[in-house]
This record gives sequence, C-alpha cells and structure tokens, in this order.
Amino acid sequence: MVNYVTIKLPDDIQRKALELFNVAKNSGKIKKGTNEVTKVIEKGTAKLVLIAGDVDPAEIVMHLGPLCNEKQISYIFINDKKSIGSVVGVNVGCSAAAIIDAGEGKNLLKEVVDLIKQFKK
Repeated sequence: MVNYVTIKLPDDIQRKALELFNVAKNSGKIKKGTNEVTKVIEKGTAKLVLIAGDVDPAEIVMHLGPLCNEKQISYIFINDKKSIGSVVGVNVGCSAAAIIDAGEGKNLLKEVVDLIKQFKK
C-alpha cells in the first residue's frame, strides 16, 4: 500500500465491497475512473467509493479520500486496481469507482457502509 492509504480495512470487508460493486454494475449505476469518480463525489451523488491502494503516481487518487470526507461519503481502499477493474467490467486496472445507485444491492450497501463506519471509529 502506498502512503495515501489512510486506513486498510480487512480483506473480508474489501471482498463485500467488491461484491456490492458487481451487483450495482448489473442492477444499478456505477462510475469508474478517477475523473468520473471525482465528479460524482463533488456532486454528492456517490454512495460508496472504491480507491485502489496501488496507484502510481499516488497523486492520481490521493485527493479522493479527503474529498469523500468533506462530502461525508463512505470510501474504502482496495488492495489493487486490478480487483476494481475486474469488478467494474474492464480488462485493465481501475484506480477508482463509485456507486451512484446500488440497485438490488441496497441492503448490501448499507451493510458495507456500516462496517466501514464501525471500523474507522
């Protein structure tokens, strides 16, 4: 993990978040890529943000955590961008992704957000 990762959550929470993004991709709405994610965070429409923990240079994503904090949007660092890329449906690594509408994953979204909040206390 690079120095911009402020908190590393357990792998089981990361897996649940990735599972949630898979559900949201198929039944709701997601955005992928740092620029798109930045836009939806600024608009306040993101429900949950994934940030890859292995982005180089770090400056590409290091603004996302503080921006999420400012907008009170939950976020989680995922170990590698390849995991995010595969779950959002691209064949390459993806530095960041956001859920706009969880679709059928609304309950799982609440569960993941609650786990993130509990762990950060």
